[in-house]
Amino acid sequence: MGRFETDRLAMIELLKERSMTDERVILAMSRVERHLFVPEPFTGRSYEDSALPIGKEQTISQPYTVAFMTEALQVKAGDKVLEVGTGSGYQAAVLAEMEAHVFSIERNIDLLNGARGRL
Repeated sequence: MGRFETDRLAMIELLKERSMTDERVILAMSRVERHLFVPEPFTGRSYEDSALPIGKEQTISQPYTVAFMTEALQVKAGDKVLEVGTGSGYQAAVLAEMEAHVFSIERNIDLLNGARGRL
């Protein structure tokens, strides 16, 4: 089991405990490696249910928030989704894992380039 696997599984269990029921959302979030979207020195906290700084006075949303918003979208494979504020790219990655066509815009060039590299 990889360095972050236990933490990712604990994050998924917490989401289920907090009433996340859409199995597609749960599966997508279990597949997207959140630690790849969190800068050092915060990668050790990647799977905590908290927002973390990503630079440029921005944060990556806490996993519950990402799950809640994604579940509320009721996204299906092939749906088109416009995301305003790419940030680290984590939300876009979760939506893409669910086979949505994601169009994401980011005003900060440093965040944009970082997300582009990850995605």
